Amino acid sequence: MLSYGSYTDGQEQPGTRWVYTVRASAMLRDFMGALRLKRGLERGVIAVQDAPAEVIGRCAVADPHEVEAALRGAARAAAQWSVVPLATRMRFVEVFHALVREKHDEIVDLMIAEGHPRSLARWETSGVLANTAPETVEFLAAQMEHRVVTAERELTVRRVADGVVCLNPPANATVANALLGVWALAAGNALVVRAPRSAPLGVMHILRELIAPALKAVGAPAGVLSVLCSDAPSTLAAWLQSPLVDDVMYFGGSRQGIEFGARCVAAGKKPILELAGNDICVVWHDADLDLAADALVEAFYGSGQICMVPNCAVVHPDVADELIAKVVERAARIRPGYPEEPDALLSPVLRTDLFRSVLEQALECGAELVGGGRRLDVEGRPDEVGGLFLEPTVVRVDGLKGARDLEAVRHETFFPLLPIVVPAPGEGGDAGDLLQAVVEFVDTNEYGLRNSLWSGDRRVIDRFLAGVRGGGLLKVNDSHIGFLPVLPTHGGTGLTGGPGGEANYPLLRTSHLQGVSVARGVRPADAVFGDLTKGASA
Repeated sequence: MLSYGSYTDGQEQPGTRWVYTVRASAMLRDFMGALRLKRGLERGVIAVQDAPAEVIGRCAVADPHEVEAALRGAARAAAQWSVVPLATRMRFVEVFHALVREKHDEIVDLMIAEGHPRSLARWETSGVLANTAPETVEFLAAQMEHRVVTAERELTVRRVADGVVCLNPPANATVANALLGVWALAAGNALVVRAPRSAPLGVMHILRELIAPALKAVGAPAGVLSVLCSDAPSTLAAWLQSPLVDDVMYFGGSRQGIEFGARCVAAGKKPILELAGNDICVVWHDADLDLAADALVEAFYGSGQICMVPNCAVVHPDVADELIAKVVERAARIRPGYPEEPDALLSPVLRTDLFRSVLEQALECGAELVGGGRRLDVEGRPDEVGGLFLEPTVVRVDGLKGARDLEAVRHETFFPLLPIVVPAPGEGGDAGDLLQAVVEFVDTNEYGLRNSLWSGDRRVIDRFLAGVRGGGLLKVNDSHIGFLPVLPTHGGTGLTGGPGGEANYPLLRTSHLQGVSVARGVRPADAVFGDLTKGASA
């Protein structure tokens, strides 16, 4: 099995307490038996050498001394790494990108072992590749420095590393989000990552086997990367209390995340928040309905437990019936299964009670259940008692007015439930401008991660792009969740990114602007008064 101790100052530290990872498919086949195996290993009742093949790895649990040692090492390394030329740091990203391509199947297999359906694991890995593609590297490198040379001065506006960046990835997509730290490193920061105890193995393995070698290949100092598996409350508290920490990248729910962001500011840290999403996809009457339906069922990837999937659709009333029928037909083909199976797309959902509550509230308020709604077992059979999966569920909501009274429309739900809102007659106002009403509905969403539109009319597209100001990413006639070079993969406004939220390029978010002037032969008195007043009357 894979075995990782805490990684600080370029060295693996010996472990005494361990978290074991049991293959997800074994958990699905016999949850209680797999849980007993995991707990037996962690308590020392079962010897490591007696662990069966279903146990794929273990990670040492870091103690407070290791958490502090990682910060001290990071602070030392940051001072050295920040002065390394930008070209070298960008070369690190290029080496990392090549390693991801080389080890693509290994990354996917490890995600599958931790419970990601194969299609979902491949999608996440594609995001890592797009996020570090050559076009992205070129674009971001150009954002780091702008220089103007005059006869008397060399003027530079540059971005400078913040220092020590700590990253706390979410439990639902640990590997892909931990790898955003690549760009914090490229900015010249040192990086400390907490691998969640609920799913630490993928983070430990990928950072140790991809990021650490890429850093070594460009001669980065020891300590510039630390990775620890530790408890969240105590580790986050230590980061906030430490004078060595500059930035904290936090992933989680909006309420908890915004509260944590306030704690960061109070402690003098820069919070970089990646919180909930409640994305809207608009389908206009002239859209290609087959392609639009394909985009809408992206809502069910990973059972909707991904912040950047469509959470709500707004569909023009002229095509609503036809489109809803296409979405329901496609949703019915989406099935659960063991993560290794190529056609499985759904993940287990723990909060089935919350799903039932949100669905019932929608139906009581007049929404119509048009597909799904049941609990399923791993084979896709209805099982309302013990089913760990939820059937992809579609509800129709008539009218923009009052739609946000439904929890399913107003807030991120994090399960496979897609409300399709159909504007009612007259909702365009006296002017009959339905498009304006729809644009306002999208732009007044409290969240702002991704929004998208399906339309063939350039005038509709232009009005949508001009009117929807919230969000980190807008997409038109494209996959809602697909990743693209140059464009951001994360980030947004409102409850998605908190105060100051925007499209998240970690290279930019973990650095700060600085202006520099290098003069040649300039008299200080002339610089104070002369340069700006030449030719002015006394």
